[in-house]
Amino acid sequence: MDKNNETGGAFSPMTISEKDFKRMAQFMQSTYGIDLTQKRQLVTGRLSPAIRKLGYTSFSDFVNHVLEKKENDEITLILNKLTTNYTFFMREQEHLDYFTKNIIPEIVHRHQRDKSLAIWSAGCSSGEEPYNLTMLLYDYLGPQAKQWDTKLLATDISAQALAKAQKGIYTLPDTIPQEWKRKYFTARPDGTHAVTPEVRNNVIFKTFNLMDPIRFRRKFDVIFCRNVMIYFDQPTKDALVRRFYDATVPGGYLLISYSENLSQNSPYRRLATATFQK
Repeated sequence: MDKNNETGGAFSPMTISEKDFKRMAQFMQSTYGIDLTQKRQLVTGRLSPAIRKLGYTSFSDFVNHVLEKKENDEITLILNKLTTNYTFFMREQEHLDYFTKNIIPEIVHRHQRDKSLAIWSAGCSSGEEPYNLTMLLYDYLGPQAKQWDTKLLATDISAQALAKAQKGIYTLPDTIPQEWKRKYFTARPDGTHAVTPEVRNNVIFKTFNLMDPIRFRRKFDVIFCRNVMIYFDQPTKDALVRRFYDATVPGGYLLISYSENLSQNSPYRRLATATFQK
């Protein structure tokens, strides 16, 4: 069968039947919490070129294969194409200022004895957020940082994003302070910058699906989950927030993005915009 028959051209989106779209949407919702119900055009537009490259002649064949085999490569392809791994250093600066001025001093005071912090960047994408948080912690602790366990957990469902994050090589925006460029980055010949080993080694990257039970070794002082819940419907968000709440220490914090909010029945109390406490 000619791969272009159903589309009228190699660059046109392939069509997807209502039945196949519903099957794919239900799978993505139940497995990853991602709500595609209003995104049919996005699905066909972003996936068509990729599944043609894999040799599929129709969406029906692709959907059948994904749902029957559940192979990592095809599922990773869907996740990478349909979620936007867009992030940058110093994102939502006011948020980071609140974290620096209010949250860091409080959790450092709380952990003066054990000198061990537990912070989770959930949906860390290409790594800027957890590295950014590390730099803020190092700035605050100064010479004492070496006496503290400040290791951050950073998770994402996208293996592609995590691979970039672990390399720690970036084109830096102008918002990065010059002092940080000197202290926390190494310039490379091609104009990019690599985070220093000290910063990179402070972050533990893991693949993790936020729909799974949260069973990490420790409960968290702070959970950052910014620009992730935009992909979820309300019941999925509410269930995730309850899991976050259970995974947070009493008095711990949840920070979401400015474009998101929690339900009125959320167990957390609101401290500031997009900032909540248990």
